[in-house]
This record gives sequence, structure tokens and C-alpha cells, in this order.
Amino acid sequence: MMDVLTVVWLGKPLWMWLGFHVLIACLLAFDLGLLHRDKEHEIGVRESLLLTGFYLALGLAFGGWVWWYLGSQAGEEYVTGLVVEKSLSMDNVFVIAMILTALGVPRAAQHRVLLWGILAAVLLRGLMIGLGAALVHQVHWVLSLFAAFLIYAGLKILLSGEEQAGDFQNSAVVRWFKTTFRVTPDLHGQRFAVRRTDPKTGRRALWFTPLALALVLVNGADVIFAVDSVPAIFAITTDTFVVYTSNIFAILGLRALYFALAAMVDRFAYLKTALAFILIFIGAKIVVADTFGLVAVPPWVSLVVTLALLAAGVGYSLWRTRGEDKAQRDTGQPEREARAHGA
Repeated sequence: MMDVLTVVWLGKPLWMWLGFHVLIACLLAFDLGLLHRDKEHEIGVRESLLLTGFYLALGLAFGGWVWWYLGSQAGEEYVTGLVVEKSLSMDNVFVIAMILTALGVPRAAQHRVLLWGILAAVLLRGLMIGLGAALVHQVHWVLSLFAAFLIYAGLKILLSGEEQAGDFQNSAVVRWFKTTFRVTPDLHGQRFAVRRTDPKTGRRALWFTPLALALVLVNGADVIFAVDSVPAIFAITTDTFVVYTSNIFAILGLRALYFALAAMVDRFAYLKTALAFILIFIGAKIVVADTFGLVAVPPWVSLVVTLALLAAGVGYSLWRTRGEDKAQRDTGQPEREARAHGA
């Protein structure tokens, strides 16, 4: 048995892969079985921030183990990958918030959509990372292709201007889903599907609810964002274990992060610009180091630059929108006073 556990798979002993997946399974069981036994529980901003801190601390603690066991370079690459993936996932959060708002999913039901969306995202990222690892190790110039794509994606974000929310109700995916499957007009609690009578046939049939439609759109958004995030992490390191573990830990905290960020989407108006510069920097690093064989950029430099760009984007966004909260409070004060007096 011990001989099997020491077999090298994707560059690392099998026991490391099994141990990591046991840890992830325990975290998911903890989240499902203990934190959210009450299906009607609404996650507030305070609880969201606490959960986000918990997952971030756990991800960094695992990074500390990677640093100790695999060396400082692997540790620096892991932390850089975690920060980059977490940064890119923040943009994903804003899109998910627009989807759930457009479909009218109540806050109490949103965590169910996000939970199953995270489970699907873990499986999807595993498949995409496995494919990416095979390509990178077989055809090294794929990294240059990744770099060019990241620079293009960053420039496209910078030149596209402010993102529009879009009409999700009339999107092609929503129209296809509603014409292909039976969809109820209203939610049925937190159920993704119900059995009810089909008015066309008079027989009972399976109907999907708008919650299932929201899950499809959320997973579709993750596929789109994975196209950016997977090349980004491979541009930082080609160690498959570091790529996979940092990616999964970034995804695990996404649901907790959502309920904090979704409440203040407008305060992070310039975060997308910072993310664009991060993508351009990572792509340029590969071009300089690998494509043209010039000076290699140390992992700690990538980490410092990524943190600096992210902090600048968040700080500038909060500074530029510093007066909006007060204006909203002042605007909402008469309405709250009227409600308090029974008006």
C-alpha cells in the first residue's frame, strides 16, 4: 500500500494528491453539513467576511506547508497563484451578482446556487488544468500562446470601457434553456426541479425552476472566466500540483466572498482595470522570460507586483466612490423615517 502512495503522478507522489482531496472533501462536508443546515438562512456581510477570512487563512496555511515541503520557489508561486486567482474571481463575483439579480433569485436561495456552482467549478477547473498541464509539458511554446492571450485579454478589458450589465433574461442561453426544457415561471423554494402537470399534455412531468436556470448561467460564467484564469496560473508556474491547489483554494472561498462583494459592487468600479494590468503583467513576464529568453522574473517579484496592482485597484475604487455611501444614506433616510412612522 505504501508503495502505491509513493507513485509519482503529475510530478508529485500520489499521497499528496489524495491528502489534498481528502482536505477539500472535509471542507465541503463542513460547509454543507454544519454551516448551512438551515436552508432558509441568509448570509450577511459580517458572516461572509468571516468565512472569506477562514478560507483565505486556510489557503495561506496550505501555502505555508507547500513552502516548507516543496521549497521557497514553490511556496512563492503558490501564494502568487492564489492571489491572482482570488483577484480574477472577484470579477466573476460581480457577474454572478448581476445574473442572480436579473433572475430575481432571493438572497436566501442564492447560497444554494453558489454552493452547487462551486462544486461544478472545482470539477471543471480540474479538467481544464489537467488539459493545460498536458499541453504545457508536451508543447512548451503553448506558454507563449497563453502569454499572448493574457496580454490580449488585458488590453481588451482596458479598451472596452465600463462593463454593461446586459439583459440576461433575453440572452441566447436563457432562450435555449426555456425552449428546450419546461421551466416554471416562479421559484419553488430552493428546489432546482419539481414535478407538476404539463398544461399541454395534462400529465405530470419534470419542470426546472428559475433556480436551475441561474445555476446554468453561473456555471457558464465560470467557464468564461476559467479561460482567463487557467492560462494566468500556468504563466506563473508549470508545477501542476501548485497550479491545481492554488486554483481550488481560490474557488472554495468564492461563495463566501460573494455575499460581501455583492453588497458593495459599485464601490469597486476600478477593480477591473487593476485586473487588466495584472493579466498584461503576467503575459509580459512570460514573453520576456520564456519567449525571448531574457532575464527571468523571480516569483516574489510577480507576487509583489500582483499585490500592488490589486491594492491600487481596490484603494483607488474606494477613494473615488467614498462619497456614494453617504449620498445613498442621505437619500434613503426620508424613506426609512416614513416607514418608521407607518407612512
